[in-house]
Amino acid sequence: MNKVLLEINDIRKEFVKDKSLTGKAKSVLLAVDGVSLSIHEGEILGLVGESGCGKSTLGRMIVKLCEPTCGQILFEGNDITHLKQKEMRDYRRQIQIIFQDPYASLNPRMTILQAVRAPLDAFQIGTRKERDERAAEALNEVGLTSEYLKKYPHEMSGGQRQRAAIARAMILRPKLVVCDEPVSALDVSVRAQVLNLMKTLQQQKQAAYLFISHDLSVTHHLCDRIAVMYMGKLVETAEKEELYQKPLHPYTQALLASIPLPVRDHKRKHVPLEGDVPSPLNPPKGCRFHERCKYAAEICSTEEPKLREVCPGHCIACHFDIQPEVE
Repeated sequence: MNKVLLEINDIRKEFVKDKSLTGKAKSVLLAVDGVSLSIHEGEILGLVGESGCGKSTLGRMIVKLCEPTCGQILFEGNDITHLKQKEMRDYRRQIQIIFQDPYASLNPRMTILQAVRAPLDAFQIGTRKERDERAAEALNEVGLTSEYLKKYPHEMSGGQRQRAAIARAMILRPKLVVCDEPVSALDVSVRAQVLNLMKTLQQQKQAAYLFISHDLSVTHHLCDRIAVMYMGKLVETAEKEELYQKPLHPYTQALLASIPLPVRDHKRKHVPLEGDVPSPLNPPKGCRFHERCKYAAEICSTEEPKLREVCPGHCIACHFDIQPEVE
């Protein structure tokens, strides 16, 4: 196992939704609540969960697009949690992000060449000619030839725009890339191509990915380890094959059972999720999943389970070890 590149310790993020006349918070949304995880050099860690579980907020805190309320973020052993904008400059080259919507993340007034070259311009790397050549080379690596250099984002398809966004994120050769649902806005026919491209670039550049997605079939194709998130908390982490073959948390079991399979003789039993996700403004006491869990006992509504290791590399936040049901 390679050395740890990124380490997050008990990170939390609160958003104040309503204030009194005196400025005191009347209601607080706890988007991320006490998450701890690590990413190793050259590793692809998948972060999955339903919409609104806090996974994108966690990714934005890692790249310092929003500040954590409390907790610690370590990059290569250095604490970057509370670094100011100027102090973060050196780390910006090493930590990049790919957003979900490439049309929103690309400047409509810039050509694709200018957009991809922008990180090099910001850090004054090389001469103008060298930056143009390097940007053109980066675009060629993602399958965009010279005919695209002078095009604007609105003149390209969604898949082509996302390829340009990937080229822009990788042009500084970062050590860590946060991928915030980078293929969810693309047509199904294009997703596999983009995923294979990201995998190839990751291997060539030896970068680590935090791959955020709600699609477990996508993370199974791309990732080395998987972390499952529910209502701001991690509920299960494991190596990819371990998680898919032996999910222990009821929420993970339900997510995996909901994946459409091309064959009918599969053994995993469908475990439908009951009820709706509780309001993050008023989360349930105890285990946050207990209101939707058919295995819930009295302890689940009174005591919050801690993330514990049940076997090497496999951790769950549940009071019980529930084996997946089979048909």
